[in-house]
Amino acid sequence: MNLRNDLLEFTGNYFQTTKETIAIAESVTAGFLQFSFSQIKDASTFFKGGITAYTLEEKVRFLKVDRKEAEENDCVSQNIADTMALNVTDLFHTDWGIAITGYATPVEESEHRLFAYFSFVYKNKTVFSHKMNLNSRKEAINAQMCYSEFILECLKVEMEKQLTMKEKEN
Repeated sequence: MNLRNDLLEFTGNYFQTTKETIAIAESVTAGFLQFSFSQIKDASTFFKGGITAYTLEEKVRFLKVDRKEAEENDCVSQNIADTMALNVTDLFHTDWGIAITGYATPVEESEHRLFAYFSFVYKNKTVFSHKMNLNSRKEAINAQMCYSEFILECLKVEMEKQLTMKEKEN
């Protein structure tokens, strides 16, 4: 497993500079995003924690996902990712929240496709939502790493947008 040091360094610098905080709600990546954040220098100053909610019950109980919607969608939809991101920020009292839910192995529920929905929340507002598709022949661990790295790349773009907006305000 190789983590892109440039993404981790940028992320750490952003949070150190802004004094903002982040929490993560994961399903399909099974904690890999949280692991990635733990590798950032001084992560404990901005990374408040996360939750790996792998089952419907945990998504409903801890992340306030609507049970009926979760049952109808096998816990995988853009709205579920948005809900998870919003509620992880509430759970950990953070400025930022990331959430991901999807499939790392081709199963009947996914029509044998690999995809994931993820969302970013910033100051209680969803600022980015996306669906990522992968080749269904990818091994599960490679799918999880691919999802995680893409999320870190997208997070960098969103953090750059926030920095630009703050510069315009000043």
